[in-house]
Amino acid sequence: MGRKFIVGGNWKCNGTSEEVKKIVSTLNAAEVPSEDVVEVVVSPPFVFLPIVKSILRPDFHVAAQNCWVKKGGAYTGEVSAEMLVNLSIPWVILGHSERRALLAESNEFVGSKVAYALSQGLKVIACVGETLEQREAGSTLDVVAAQTKAIAEQIADWTNVVLAYEPVWAIGTGKVATPDQAQEVFAASTRIMYGGSVNGGNCRELAAKPDLDGFLVGGASLKPEFIDIIKSAEVKKAV
Repeated sequence: MGRKFIVGGNWKCNGTSEEVKKIVSTLNAAEVPSEDVVEVVVSPPFVFLPIVKSILRPDFHVAAQNCWVKKGGAYTGEVSAEMLVNLSIPWVILGHSERRALLAESNEFVGSKVAYALSQGLKVIACVGETLEQREAGSTLDVVAAQTKAIAEQIADWTNVVLAYEPVWAIGTGKVATPDQAQEVFAASTRIMYGGSVNGGNCRELAAKPDLDGFLVGGASLKPEFIDIIKSAEVKKAV
């Protein structure tokens, strides 16, 4: 298939400068598979992007957790794609379920953000996923399809997009989708990450699924076990 495994660490709204330096120090010292086997992207809060970029090992990359839907201007509190490019930040996470739920970002709005970020040269981790109520109602595939369609309607080239499937009911709850539940959502075209209570104990079983190309990790990305999750890419060489 030729799809390189990718592991992303979403640090969310966490950390002080000292804590961030400690996390980066752990990452820098880690023995992990080469870039040929796994692509590693970490996403600190905006205020720590420059320091992480400057001290992180060169084979790991940095992502912003969001960016604005158009060029900068009178948008207080927002950060533009152009600013990220100016700081040589290569990746951005867009459409995370927390932003969809807490800030009412619609499917169409997320699609527009993805398209604009790509137009400025950023690579995008685009998040999709259903709530527990939607899964129990049997509408998982409809929900994920609608979220993905809203992106597909605004972009033609998926080369620089990785989809992150994050069932909302699995994020930060300790509940994790079974490998089969994750597999049912995945397709064979673009790279697809799974996110939702991924940890060192369950990552290898999940990584063995043929259409899963990596993980977007929340809480565990702040801990040493993130290294174990990166190493789970080795499973792909054995299947």
